[in-house]
Amino acid sequence: MEPATLRTERLVLRAPTSADADAITEACQDPEIPRWTTVPSPYAREDAEDFIRLVGEWWEDGSETVWAVFADDVLVGSIGLHHIADHRTGGDAELGYWVAAPARGHGYLTEAARAVIDWGFAELGLARIGWRAVVGNIPSARSARALGFRFEGTHRRFLTSPRGRDDGWVAGLLRTDDRTPVAWPIDLG
Repeated sequence: MEPATLRTERLVLRAPTSADADAITEACQDPEIPRWTTVPSPYAREDAEDFIRLVGEWWEDGSETVWAVFADDVLVGSIGLHHIADHRTGGDAELGYWVAAPARGHGYLTEAARAVIDWGFAELGLARIGWRAVVGNIPSARSARALGFRFEGTHRRFLTSPRGRDDGWVAGLLRTDDRTPVAWPIDLG
């Protein structure tokens, strides 16, 4: 499939290009990104180049749709629908994201995620979008809850990364959910 460009009030979401490699490399120097994601650490420019190449392949084969997120032409994060399964028959995908340190706290993530979720349900015909995070990733959990995801549990040693295996929180959002935030049974502060 062809990469889609999404626009919100403040953001432009587009597939990253080689021109974005330096900005991606710089953002991924923040230790919080590899702490909570599968982003390699240390992160080199070659990692950004590989990521950009993979994003192009994923768009082409329809397995993942990943966007670089920009506010005023500055990279503020990355977001995508991963592990897209059987979207032609009401399949599912997983929402994943990271936000660059200087961009945190400005609401960019929820704004971008709403656009991606709307696109996934409308354009891919998804029935369900999942979310998962390493136990303790409170900022990610707060964002997922704000987007209307319903907490579904904690899975032991569920997530794998270069660190090994971590316990993971999981949540889901159905196309038919009203997206009103609901209480989660974990303390999100």
